[in-house]
Amino acid sequence: MKTMKAKTLRLTEFEKGRFRLPRSVVRRLAASRYLKVAPDPEPRWWEVTASQYVGTLVVEDLRIYVKPKIRLENLFLLLGVGLRERDWKKAAAQYDLNRNLLPAVVSFFTRSADLCLRRGVYRHYQEERDRLSTIRGRIDTPAQMTRAGVVYPIDCRFDEYTADIAENRYLKAAIWKALGVSGVLPEDRRRLHRLLSTLDEVSALAVRPELLDRIAFNRLNAHYEPTLRLARLLLENLTLKDDPGETQALSFMVDMNFLFERFVTHRLRRALLGRLEVKSQYSTHLDKGKTVGIRPDLVFRREGRPLFVADLKYKLATDHMGLSTSNYNQLLAYTTALDLPEGALIYCQDPDEPAEVTGSITVRHAGKRIHAWGVDMSGSPAEVESAISNLADRIDIRALCQAEKAA
Repeated sequence: MKTMKAKTLRLTEFEKGRFRLPRSVVRRLAASRYLKVAPDPEPRWWEVTASQYVGTLVVEDLRIYVKPKIRLENLFLLLGVGLRERDWKKAAAQYDLNRNLLPAVVSFFTRSADLCLRRGVYRHYQEERDRLSTIRGRIDTPAQMTRAGVVYPIDCRFDEYTADIAENRYLKAAIWKALGVSGVLPEDRRRLHRLLSTLDEVSALAVRPELLDRIAFNRLNAHYEPTLRLARLLLENLTLKDDPGETQALSFMVDMNFLFERFVTHRLRRALLGRLEVKSQYSTHLDKGKTVGIRPDLVFRREGRPLFVADLKYKLATDHMGLSTSNYNQLLAYTTALDLPEGALIYCQDPDEPAEVTGSITVRHAGKRIHAWGVDMSGSPAEVESAISNLADRIDIRALCQAEKAA
């Protein structure tokens, strides 16, 4: 446990520290979801415990840095789903140098957006409505009829080939937010301004982060997807405070649970392409009456038939005997509802975890087999990719066995 009195606190995720803090700061930390605060026997001292959130949190004049337990470059491997290793290597080195995640993520996002837009600003046809002096496209009859007796201007509906579309509005909103971050490298700030100029014809509108869920990606706009995923991280997790003459970033905390689940899902979907269909957040029901809904993280199917199920956990709940009962119960419910003989808990392997966490059990009287398979994130990015590939092969084998038994 760390013990200190300082204006800057540094913790590793899930680490506990002992700090002297004013009550106003304690109240704000206790109200947040990022850290847990408990009183210490010594007056004015507090126990602060980090959770799965990493990044920078500023409360009043106190700045708190929480770094991940995994290898730093692997954090950017998780952040940059779909990007090449060389695209995030520099950002990882920058974070390793100054231990401040936010400027490194902004730098990462900036280079990603620059590479994305070098291919040209994406455009597509979008239906527009306007009153014109001559007919363009087709007459908007319902609108025209609301102005009975008025001939000009003419209400028209037409398709406009434009860059002012959801993908570019989302990207532009994130660029504006990134420009409000202090500590960004000068070359990155210049590049952000240049990107804004590239998107000059795009409306500068406030966008909600969840808008990304409504954007359908295809072969024409697929190159936007990794950059827009990074944009969402900024839009969702970056809190800004406006000071006279300067805009300063207050906090940027990212959920390692979310990053790990997104990364494993993306990599397994890619590794199993042509072998198994990978469905994430699969919606089904626990009971015959379909009143109790469940959503397994991953269901692996062939020709529409579920063959294997998995639950993703960045950090497993454990007790003195290994995995806690709650982990097993969840998988037991999934395998039973989907009528599958086995399933797996896929989790981020902690080098400090006891070896007996990884393994398999068979549930008494039910016969269900539940596996616990760890993904070691402490190695190099190449070793992580190899671990995911091995995991995909293991899942494919278990699904094949199930298909053969059912045949």
